[in-house]
Amino acid sequence: MKKRVLAMLLASAMVAGSLAGCGGSSDKPEASTEDGKETAEEGSAAPEWEAYDELIANIKKETDLVKREAMMHEAEDMLMDTWAVVPLYYYNDVYMQSTDVEGIYSNLFGFKYFGFATAPNNELSLQVASEPNKLDPALNSAVDGACLALLSFAGLYKYDETGALVPDLAESHEMSEDGLTYTFTMKDGLKWSDGEALDATDVAYSWNRLVDPNTGADYSYLADGIAKKEDGTLDIAASEDGKTFTVKLAAPCAYFLDLCAFPAFYPVPQQNVESAEGAADNPGAWCLESGFVTSGPFTLKEWKHNESMTYEPNPNYYDAGKVSLKKINFMLSADDTAVFNAFKDGSLQFSDTIPTDEMKNVVNTPEFHKIATLGTYYSGFNVQSELFAGKTAQQAADMRHAFSLLIDRQYIVDTIAQADQTVANTFIPEGMLDGQGSEFRANDDAYTYPDAENVGYYDPEKTEANVEEARKLLEGAGYKFDDAGMLSPETPINITYLTNDSEGNVKIGEAMQQDFNEIGINMTVETREWSTFLEERKAGKFDFAREGWLADYNDPINMLEMWETKSGNNDMQFGR
Repeated sequence: MKKRVLAMLLASAMVAGSLAGCGGSSDKPEASTEDGKETAEEGSAAPEWEAYDELIANIKKETDLVKREAMMHEAEDMLMDTWAVVPLYYYNDVYMQSTDVEGIYSNLFGFKYFGFATAPNNELSLQVASEPNKLDPALNSAVDGACLALLSFAGLYKYDETGALVPDLAESHEMSEDGLTYTFTMKDGLKWSDGEALDATDVAYSWNRLVDPNTGADYSYLADGIAKKEDGTLDIAASEDGKTFTVKLAAPCAYFLDLCAFPAFYPVPQQNVESAEGAADNPGAWCLESGFVTSGPFTLKEWKHNESMTYEPNPNYYDAGKVSLKKINFMLSADDTAVFNAFKDGSLQFSDTIPTDEMKNVVNTPEFHKIATLGTYYSGFNVQSELFAGKTAQQAADMRHAFSLLIDRQYIVDTIAQADQTVANTFIPEGMLDGQGSEFRANDDAYTYPDAENVGYYDPEKTEANVEEARKLLEGAGYKFDDAGMLSPETPINITYLTNDSEGNVKIGEAMQQDFNEIGINMTVETREWSTFLEERKAGKFDFAREGWLADYNDPINMLEMWETKSGNNDMQFGR
């Protein structure tokens, strides 16, 4: 039996099963309709999620790479068969950069490095997003925040301009023969931006802070592969002289050095973190304003909230001699037109935003850049939403399936995204490796990947057959249609779509709004400014929301572990 078929059987059992992971089981008898068919008990619409959590935990312990890959395929099938995650297209990264600016580089994970750029008059003005939500590297979970962390902080390792991992704060590392112990030797003379010594003890403090529940870090699960001591802290240690840092893993981890280059693992200054006003209630209170202590090439000198940020070189950065810029100015704005106009008039030399209406005009200019990334733009349903109240888990999944069938993804790519993105049919993006040197999204003797040829998660071309199938799924979930194929007033569907207020994301929401309206589904597009959007989405204050995920490292587990019940990035509220 192909693994896809097996996984579908497992996922079907999971979706229709008990709900221990979302509110507990009920002793009440199940309600029935007059014809004897089962109807839903209140609170039973979300998929049971314990099996998924257990599978992810087992993947992280599995050392047989062939078996591990098969388990990851199974996990993705479980995820996709809930229909809560609705992939739209696979990312590529587009931006505008003046031809007189050099030295900006990025990698497959959406990280942009500005610290070693060169620009006229040694000053660079740019835009990557609006007001950042978090600047504490342990608390940030947004790409723009990661780019700012790369500017202000340093980790044990980093990515260079070729995308290769190279030592950063570490001078070197050694790995034990069994792959379970890493020992890092720190560079000599490291300092924080205030001149205080920075050493391995800062790294140990920061890594344990990352996993401390009191910190509330969305990315704490990234440390699951590190062994634990009896007291529950990580099995890590700094030498007495602060020169070496040792990490013991629970199982060999091929991407461990990638984690060492990921901002969540960057050291932060303990004294400043813990002495900041309000730290008891907000672990990130120490960096809510400019002037906080850093370790990277730049420090934040001025922050006019919702307007601008100004960075200047950190003289105590260990590689300060390679920094030529004297100032970096960030424009904080979600107004795509204003940002683009600022780029056109020379006020900005780099813009991460291109208005939809301008894309066709800039794609062939020397200022336009398009680079590959590993990520998926998608939308997602809150499985705990009142939208699914009174439905069984299978009926709720069928509803989400119906919504997915109605979305014309090719239209979104062709008329809104406009950068030759590939329409997505599953969550894990094209180009991601499988842990064995091959691409994960590939058919082999053990697995047939869902695609247009073998009954994928949806037909990527919107046809009347898709619409008719959507009607049938909704009818099975209790909805009625009139003779014209529109939802009956007896059984309306009213849904909200939550998105941040940038033009492209709003237009994608409006495109789906039109698709749903073809059968009478009423969707309201609600916009929020960036920080508010992130907080509401994380808290599950939505029915349906704009989502996007750029991988943190090149392994499928990164796209799968985020959906564990405990994950701070589990926006769809699985298991809660």
